[in-house]
Amino acid sequence: MVAADTIAAIATVGAVSAIGVIRVSGDGSIAAADMVFHAASGIKLTDAENRRMYYGELIDADERLIDLCLCTVSRAPGSYTGEDTVEFHCHGSPVVLSEGLRALFSHGVRYAKAGEFTKRAFLNGRMDLTQAEAVIDLIESETPAAAHNAAGQLNGSLGIRLECVYNALLDVMAHFHAVIDYPDEDIDEFEMQGYLSALQSAQEDLSRMLDTYSRGRVLREGVPTAIIGRPNTGKSSLLNALLGYERAIVTHVAGTTRDTIEEKVIIGGILLRLTDTAGLRKTDDAVERLGVDRSLAALRGASLVILVLDGSEPLQTEDFDALRSIPPEVPKLAAVNKSDLPHVLGSDQLSGLGLEYFRVSALTGEGLDALDAEIKRIFPEPEVSQSGELITNARQAESLARARGSVGHAIESVMATVTPDAVLMEVEAALMAIGEITGKTMREDITSRIFERFCVGK
Repeated sequence: MVAADTIAAIATVGAVSAIGVIRVSGDGSIAAADMVFHAASGIKLTDAENRRMYYGELIDADERLIDLCLCTVSRAPGSYTGEDTVEFHCHGSPVVLSEGLRALFSHGVRYAKAGEFTKRAFLNGRMDLTQAEAVIDLIESETPAAAHNAAGQLNGSLGIRLECVYNALLDVMAHFHAVIDYPDEDIDEFEMQGYLSALQSAQEDLSRMLDTYSRGRVLREGVPTAIIGRPNTGKSSLLNALLGYERAIVTHVAGTTRDTIEEKVIIGGILLRLTDTAGLRKTDDAVERLGVDRSLAALRGASLVILVLDGSEPLQTEDFDALRSIPPEVPKLAAVNKSDLPHVLGSDQLSGLGLEYFRVSALTGEGLDALDAEIKRIFPEPEVSQSGELITNARQAESLARARGSVGHAIESVMATVTPDAVLMEVEAALMAIGEITGKTMREDITSRIFERFCVGK
């Protein structure tokens, strides 16, 4: 276990709530907690049973009562951090919790940094780096599928899969080291085929994991979706209809929306990051022109585009301009709005646009089900079990790609019957890349960047 000072932080939301938790960890946590907590039973926390709740008084440095609360002790190494830890379960008043922290600080405890509890868990071997990253993914998950995937990775599923590949490559490396150390011992054809098979199996396993990244990124980050069109077609009204409340200001005046508005909505289990854009048109208004520029920027970063047309009017030049502004590789749909009004825009004109279209009414909600169904078809909800099989972050994907590339080069070297040291160099590079994912190959810049994402108290 890594020796460390004693830290404390509020581990729950920083607002009024029913329950608030103060978390303490470190060698002096139990002794410090004993100074601020008097159990009703009279027991000292140094004698308390592990993971048992005790009722008592939380007091400040002047022996004044702060709260009547519950306290639990978890001793090293069987705690979340791998250190002695204490938790106070108080009434959820921010004042009570801050006073509880102040009392602990008066006894030598310091305020925890962001992610420091989980970082200590990693450093003390309670979890690998994939599990540590899964903690923040679980906290930040915005859909049930994302939560299930993060929970699976927190349970160690990704680390176990990577460990199998790592051990297989480690065996290959050990054999090739032996060959280099004892050059008189030639590798016969049978052994060489065994090494080749092991490397090919490792490459396939790495490819299967890496292939899940595109789905995993959608699962975690959502689908950037731009709602575009010329002014006054009902883009903001459609945004409000999809959200189920009035987020954007809607008027009959063209150009009301002068900046992009971003909101999130779940459709078919998929998180859409909707961006309502300013109407696309040429304008001499400097402010509106800035809005159009931002709309085009949102369009360039979109993975789905919803082109809003006014079904009560014929197609206009600006409609075709908006359509042409969509990158050809980006999926796009046409929402023909104002279906509650007489149809002027006919099916023959719409068919000529070359994209799926749906008649909707942002005012009444008519047709939104069809739009939802088409979005689900383009981005089907991932079939995620509790196995945590989807790679969801770019750091892991980049390291997997490097590992797979190095294994591929090792395979090429074996098949070309080059010297063993060339194979060994590529296998070692693959092991290094896998180790960066799990934390075996620990780099301070990587770990610091990971734990900076965490909130204080976790």
